[in-house]
Amino acid sequence: MADQRSKADGFSAEERAAMKQRADELRASKGLKGAAKLAKELEACVAAIDGLDGVDRQVATLLHGIVTDEAPDLDPKTFYGFPAYARDGKVVVFYQPASKFKTRYGTVSFDDPANLDDGPMWAVSYAVVEVTDAVEKKVRELVKKAAS
Repeated sequence: MADQRSKADGFSAEERAAMKQRADELRASKGLKGAAKLAKELEACVAAIDGLDGVDRQVATLLHGIVTDEAPDLDPKTFYGFPAYARDGKVVVFYQPASKFKTRYGTVSFDDPANLDDGPMWAVSYAVVEVTDAVEKKVRELVKKAAS
């Protein structure tokens, strides 16, 4: 990241904001269970998507639709302020918008519970700079495989 890091703690302002968002996410769902928790997390996920612009919003909207179609068992939530989708509370796939850390591209990324294993090495993060039919097809394939 090209931005200035604080000499006191080594984190950029954007990184500190993301950590604060994660703490807020955990506090917001504390004490909630079942349908109430799922509804609150869905609301937060949709709000995170609605707060994006341009390609970030297009990609996050695409991912949300694909997960809804291909992996409805994954629960929408936020993860450090990112739109994310989890199984049993563990994030499977999320979108990290470029605007979050002022990077050149946003990424569709998969965490450890994703079933993308392919030999001794495989990709878990994909840069997306434009939504195209080919991008949609690839993300759909990855989500289906990850959620299987």
